[in-house]
Amino acid sequence: MILSRAVIGLGLVFVATAALVAGEPAVSLRAPAVPLVVCDPYFSVWSSSDRLVDSLTMHWTGQTQALGSTICVDGRPWRLMGLGRHLWAEIPNAEQIGPAAISPTSTAYAFQAGGVAVRLVFLTPMLPDDLDVVSRPVTYLTWEVRSCDGREHDVSLYLDCSAELAVNTPDQKVTLERGEVAGSPQLVTLRAGSVDQPVLKKSGDYVRIDWGYFYLAVPQEDRLSTVIARQYDFTRSFQRDLPPPKEQRLGPWTVEDNWPVLACRMELGKVGPKLVSRHVILAYDDLYSIEYLGARLRPYWRRAGREAADLLRRAAADYARLARRAAAFDETLMADCRRAGGEAYAQLCALAYRQALGTHKLVVGPDNKPWLFSKECSSDGSISCTDVLFPASPVFMATSNDLLKAMLRPVLDYAGSCRWRFSFAPNSLGFYPKANGQVYGGGEKSEESQMPVEECGNLLILAAVVSKIDGNTRFAELYWPLWKRWAEYLKQKGLDPENQLSTDDFSGPLAHNANLSIKAAIGLGAYAMMAAMAGKKEEAAAYRQTAESFARQWTKLADDGDHFRLAFDRPGTWSQKYNLVWDRLLGLGLFPPEVARKEVGFYKRNLDRFGLPLDSRWLYTKTDWEVWTATLADSSEDFDALMRPVYAFVSQTPQRVPLTDWYWTNDAARNSFQARPVIGGVFIKLLGEPGGWGKWSSAGR
Repeated sequence: MILSRAVIGLGLVFVATAALVAGEPAVSLRAPAVPLVVCDPYFSVWSSSDRLVDSLTMHWTGQTQALGSTICVDGRPWRLMGLGRHLWAEIPNAEQIGPAAISPTSTAYAFQAGGVAVRLVFLTPMLPDDLDVVSRPVTYLTWEVRSCDGREHDVSLYLDCSAELAVNTPDQKVTLERGEVAGSPQLVTLRAGSVDQPVLKKSGDYVRIDWGYFYLAVPQEDRLSTVIARQYDFTRSFQRDLPPPKEQRLGPWTVEDNWPVLACRMELGKVGPKLVSRHVILAYDDLYSIEYLGARLRPYWRRAGREAADLLRRAAADYARLARRAAAFDETLMADCRRAGGEAYAQLCALAYRQALGTHKLVVGPDNKPWLFSKECSSDGSISCTDVLFPASPVFMATSNDLLKAMLRPVLDYAGSCRWRFSFAPNSLGFYPKANGQVYGGGEKSEESQMPVEECGNLLILAAVVSKIDGNTRFAELYWPLWKRWAEYLKQKGLDPENQLSTDDFSGPLAHNANLSIKAAIGLGAYAMMAAMAGKKEEAAAYRQTAESFARQWTKLADDGDHFRLAFDRPGTWSQKYNLVWDRLLGLGLFPPEVARKEVGFYKRNLDRFGLPLDSRWLYTKTDWEVWTATLADSSEDFDALMRPVYAFVSQTPQRVPLTDWYWTNDAARNSFQARPVIGGVFIKLLGEPGGWGKWSSAGR
């Protein structure tokens, strides 16, 4: 299959190129880990090295999930991807040209070997205006090959995918099968799945899926070979340019005993200066994705009775169209990010996009509407945690109000059920993928170790954002008793919070928390805004008056001279007032502009080498909150001043894991956390720009 570069390559050049064209200095952030196949919390494969051949590919948890690829040029093999096992060390590396080019929906590597140039492209078309497409657990892997020395070369390509992708641990047994999917094009399919198939049995944090099936689907063409075999056998045949081994017994095999792979070899024949392209589809059918209050929920793409064959058929037919759409989306989103925050900020957003969306799962809810569940990866594995939804939400605010609503539905449905009996909002729904009720803190039994002010404020602000984007309160009015209940809680408890946890619960509970008090005031202002939009004039006026009173009292309670305190009763302390950003973004105008200006000036004087500490107690910080705090700045110069240490952290952190949001500002080392949804919070700078709210939200409805 030969495609023009416009079809596959549009928008996948190195992200620094656009800055050079615009006359800006080139900027290139080093990705701590590179997204390859990032679709949902279970189907999530990364590279932890600058060169694709220097490490085994891994799940976000760090567990090996090996993908390997080589190219054979005139009978000589060269390694493109994966450290590999067995004979791989004997195969020389192709020369990788520069770092990976990361855009919101794709990652591309460039190589040279034996007189040919190769581009390897991972495309996950997470298009937020198309819920059907964004829900597909599909990544396209494409090879683009051409001669670069003026001569023709005989070229073949090889890929293998370890059965590790279908198990939690490699001591589990798998079955392996082959099949076909009719369509245009016709597909050859290879699949791997665990023998036991414990559907939705496991829950928790550092675990991988061991039910459902991983698929390698390859368009049927002449001179295509596919096989299920031990990796050693197929690698040896390709290394020596021999015919592929015969199909071996299809299991059950223990993964670590045989290292079985699903593999393919594609003969390209003579390749000259004209681009020749091949692609495969990597997909995962989890059968059921989420358990909500005892009911098993299907992935959204499976609605209307669709099966794995339908997924693969549609993905194959849509390949060229989605490649064009994804390239256009990437180009537009990156241009918007550059206008908002500059080239380095755009690169940070490109790195964050798939991580943010890929820590969520879109399913068909009990009401047959789209429900979006998040996983609090690497901190405790909570599902639909309210104080994770809130920091993650800017990526959805900027790109899809439909996904933002889908993210709220599970929490609001649960909060309105007889299971939740408290006057404040819940923290979470359980441990992913089991959303069977809150277990955090006192769970459903007591108020112990809850986050009442935090979660009430979070959900009121999110509801106001949905209403602002929609231009009406139709969604909010479905849950109005909850908003009223939570606004009343903030009115009673929010100005001077008791000894409560906030979203930064790793710091422990804190009484008289100034930043939490800001959230209460803004939450009340958000409720007043919605009430006004809904025509509830008296209610709007009353709660607006309370919110304004909170803000006036706050400026006196928190004042500490050239900044504002961490807690009202702690002079000489300070903290990032990241919650304040919503006063500006929602246009509430509760706090005088001088509050933000004073804080930004103080922050600039207290920057560490790799960022602004979260508060005066520790040298750790949060990546998402740093961007929110920087967005308080009135000028691009001040925004850049607060963000430059963040960019330095991204490029220099020693841990090669998906972006962390909790690290030390003195040495850029990860404190804990990786691959969490909250990295979607870096998109907040877009929301202050013209058209930054829900740019793609209404498209495709």
